[in-house]
Amino acid sequence: MNPEPTPARRPDVLVVGGGIGGLSTAYALARQGLRVRVLEQAPEYGEVGAGLQIAPNCTRILAEYGLLDEARSLGVVPENMLMRDALDSRELTRLDLRDLERRYGFPYMVIHRSDLHGIFLRACERAGVELLNDQVVVGYENTEDGALVRLADGRVESAPLVVAADGLHSVARRDLIGDDVVNSSYVAYRAAVPIEQVADNGIAARDVTVYVGPRCHFVQYALRGGDMFNQVAVFESPKALAGQDDWGTPDELDAAFDATCDTVRKGIPLMRRDRWWRMFDREPVETWVHGRIALLGDAAHPPLQYMAQGAVMAIEDGWVLAGHYARTAGATPEGAEPDWDGALAAYEAVRVEHCRRIQTTARAWGELWHLEGDARLRRNAVLRARDAHDYSFTDWVYGPTAMTPDEEPAMFTPIPLDPVPLDSATVEEPAV
Repeated sequence: MNPEPTPARRPDVLVVGGGIGGLSTAYALARQGLRVRVLEQAPEYGEVGAGLQIAPNCTRILAEYGLLDEARSLGVVPENMLMRDALDSRELTRLDLRDLERRYGFPYMVIHRSDLHGIFLRACERAGVELLNDQVVVGYENTEDGALVRLADGRVESAPLVVAADGLHSVARRDLIGDDVVNSSYVAYRAAVPIEQVADNGIAARDVTVYVGPRCHFVQYALRGGDMFNQVAVFESPKALAGQDDWGTPDELDAAFDATCDTVRKGIPLMRRDRWWRMFDREPVETWVHGRIALLGDAAHPPLQYMAQGAVMAIEDGWVLAGHYARTAGATPEGAEPDWDGALAAYEAVRVEHCRRIQTTARAWGELWHLEGDARLRRNAVLRARDAHDYSFTDWVYGPTAMTPDEEPAMFTPIPLDPVPLDSATVEEPAV
């Protein structure tokens, strides 16, 4: 997987970053007949983490790529998505995911991150994508006929197009935009365990369940055909709020969930305590394309995780970019250079606004999940009043991926919590 590159084998596209975004984009472009080379800094291709949720706007693309059946064989298609109160465990609202599939034509799935990554890695290998490891990119630069990257060992790689899919801490983002990540002060702990280990914990093995609580939440769903169970514990760190460097530590994990319901408390001791993920995003930016260097995935639009659209957006980015390349290539006279500038302009024109919406909505969704006091009670009342088949809050994101700005659907209308009365209908039982 590490052939020595030579000038004679100059690719059409260089993709920097071999994660899900980089590999899915490499595959999308290779399907259009392009020579694609991926530069990954790690010694081998792989993903860390646990589960991913992939909504119909992603499984639709997997189906087009011919990869959905493989994803089904490795993942789980749950029956419902449930939201419960983390303190008393009462159900707040749900989505019937079987009805959701009927509405959008494609399933809502959960899958291990490494399994989805492996699907794209194998697809790239079949498509002839050149996959290189130990390639540490330290700089980007535009050229007369494209762009180049500089590597830590002094080498230079170039192509007519460079796609920077180099993640949250992107070198390209640093060089081209220069902004900083935004610290949410929240941290995530993860655990994927054999399902037998949690069978007596009050779990819903056929559903995706999120327990929302004051400054914390807890997510559960099955993986790998139901053999494993994924759990994610997220909480706001008092140490982070106090400006301490050592934050998100296991003692904070235990304290954050001390007052939650039995099912959540039983899950906390199963969390891996040797590693945790601090949650950052960035402010949305309007410009992703700089000459022939295009930001993609978390390099362009890292979200907070509350909408479960981070990996999905990256896959959509590659699909849209490849689609606009195909459109412009189809209009290019034989023997002429592809209109990369036109394809990149069309990519940026539609993806920037969609991903801005996801980023800002994810922030608002996180605030909604973590309310406390009277605001929590008002939220719960609003969620309980929602019809299970009301899709006004999902149509704008789970429908077909827009290729042009005019295809982007209208956003949902937020429901304000302030007018909700705190009467006897919203008073709840004490926490268990």
